[in-house]
Amino acid sequence: MSTSRLLFDEPGPRARRRIRITTALTLLAGAVLVALALRQFAENGQLAADRWRPYGTWPMWRYLLEGLRSTVQAAVVAIALAAAAGIALALGRTSPSRWLRLPSAAYVEIVRTIPALLLVYVVLFALPKYGIDLPLFWKLVVPLAVSNAAAFAEIFRAGLRSVERGQLEAGLALGLTRARAMRLIVLPQAARRVLPSLVSQSAGLLKDTSLGFVVSYSELLYSGKVLANYNHLLIQTYLVIALIYLVINASLAKLARTLEARQRTRASRGARGAAPATVPTAQP
Repeated sequence: MSTSRLLFDEPGPRARRRIRITTALTLLAGAVLVALALRQFAENGQLAADRWRPYGTWPMWRYLLEGLRSTVQAAVVAIALAAAAGIALALGRTSPSRWLRLPSAAYVEIVRTIPALLLVYVVLFALPKYGIDLPLFWKLVVPLAVSNAAAFAEIFRAGLRSVERGQLEAGLALGLTRARAMRLIVLPQAARRVLPSLVSQSAGLLKDTSLGFVVSYSELLYSGKVLANYNHLLIQTYLVIALIYLVINASLAKLARTLEARQRTRASRGARGAAPATVPTAQP
């Protein structure tokens, strides 16, 4: 089953046509805006070679790559924590016990409405008043993990619901407890089915690490801010940083599409393989 079908209905012919038209108009508008911006930059001398020459040197790129390394470190840890919490919440929401299901559902529904920036402010200003002053790294990672845990929970829940109920019943018939059957049989299948969506959500979390400038964590965007204040090349610096983010997120988006295409191919092969064989009729 396609991951997209797990999360929303497949668009029909008219919807696909509207999507194509909207996409074409959006790309055209974007191209026009880029052309106008380049024209404005050229008229103000921002495209002069001497203003871009510093970004052809290794010290400049080494400084930006150090910021990118900090961004990736924060993103990886936040993704790991959010995914672990998301699995626990998804299992809680699908549990037959109300004591697990209701708190898990409340967490997901409440946290999904809270902006990640607000959670950063809570960790930065509210918690220290109660004696909880986290290190700089965790002031960024914890709010991102708390915020994205709800999104990961919904993705995993969609995956759990997509697995045939007979898988769980077979595990129970073999003598496994419900918890072990979910962990050993259902959850691995669900994780494979929603892997493209997990990659997409991880790309969004990677972009959210730009909130590190609020806590003065030296991620990529904050490093660019410091660099622009130093060399007074504001436009050039932020355009380079935007290009770095574009390359990274485009690569993750391509990975998600590749994984989804492989899943569709595997599902179609499985459907053909599962087709009942034709039994020949005995001749008199």
